[in-house]
Amino acid sequence: MATGHITANYLPEGDDWSVTVTSGSQTHTARAPGLIAARDKADQLIEEVAPNQSGRVVIHLLDGDGFAFSTAYLQARHGLSDEATLAAAQQASAAADKGHTSHMAR
Repeated sequence: MATGHITANYLPEGDDWSVTVTSGSQTHTARAPGLIAARDKADQLIEEVAPNQSGRVVIHLLDGDGFAFSTAYLQARHGLSDEATLAAAQQASAAADKGHTSHMAR
């Protein structure tokens, strides 16, 4: 059974996306021509760092934000352009930041 968790952090880099998969002290990085391709690359890297799926926990993040990744990935899966995907991710991140700030003020 795997211990701890694995993070896959995605960042847009020009026309491409980079993904960094981290598990403990292991870090692997790859580039891909779109968020869906980057997600596929992440799966390959995850298999390298933790080949046994039993107990494996993977957290996908877009520049450190899980909600933004989920929003951007769903947008990309529904065929929206990378520009629309990035806009959706930025909106999700801003909304999450605003919600976090308003809860902090209470």
